[in-house]
Amino acid sequence: MLLRYGLFVLVLVGAVLLGQWESSQAQGTTVEIVSGGKTYPAYLAAPSIEGRKPAIILLHSINGFEPGYKEITDRLMTEGFVTLSLQWQTYERTPHDNVLEQLLRDAIAYLRSRPDVHPDQIGLTGFCIGGRYTMLFLPLIEDFKAGVAWYGFPYSGGSANQPRRPAELIERLKAPMLILHGTADRPSPIADIYRYATELDRANKYFELKVYQGQPHSFMLQGGQLAQTSVAFDAFREMVNFFNRMLRR
Repeated sequence: MLLRYGLFVLVLVGAVLLGQWESSQAQGTTVEIVSGGKTYPAYLAAPSIEGRKPAIILLHSINGFEPGYKEITDRLMTEGFVTLSLQWQTYERTPHDNVLEQLLRDAIAYLRSRPDVHPDQIGLTGFCIGGRYTMLFLPLIEDFKAGVAWYGFPYSGGSANQPRRPAELIERLKAPMLILHGTADRPSPIADIYRYATELDRANKYFELKVYQGQPHSFMLQGGQLAQTSVAFDAFREMVNFFNRMLRR
């Protein structure tokens, strides 16, 4: 079922055609991002083709940089994106939002220093708490031209390390955002996502929302590995297509 209402795009998926991952032989490298006087490792996968290309910064979940995120990074590279996966938990499990914001700004500066990155075509994607960061920092860092939030937390915040809630920053949002979520997500209930989508629509902010019926939190990974499911394949294609449309224009 496809429902279009203004800028609100909702897709409920009960079953999708079985997708198959193509074999990926991509091999990235570890680079260092200096931020706040500290050095953070980051996994970088960059296409070998010549010319400037769009770039994506990837934020892993609260469970760390699991193998599945490395594979997603590699697969984004095979799609033509310079992709940088920040290991943002190097010093703290849940650093202050200000620390993450500065790390992201320094990562953008690093990408813009590379001759293979188009400086005005940088996107952000994140999973779980990384989805929260995507919702939070798209409005705060205007250098990001698009974002994809995977099962994020739009109303999480109000604590010492997370003082702001993403939903409080809707009016500042300029970049288009894709939200990917499952209806069986217990840590981040789908009702919160519908509420957030309604507030985005009311504020006339461009977003797209795809909801996978029956899918739990973190459905892209199983046991730390990239899930070999039709839903995971479909959701990855949604992300790639969104970034292609929003960053390559």
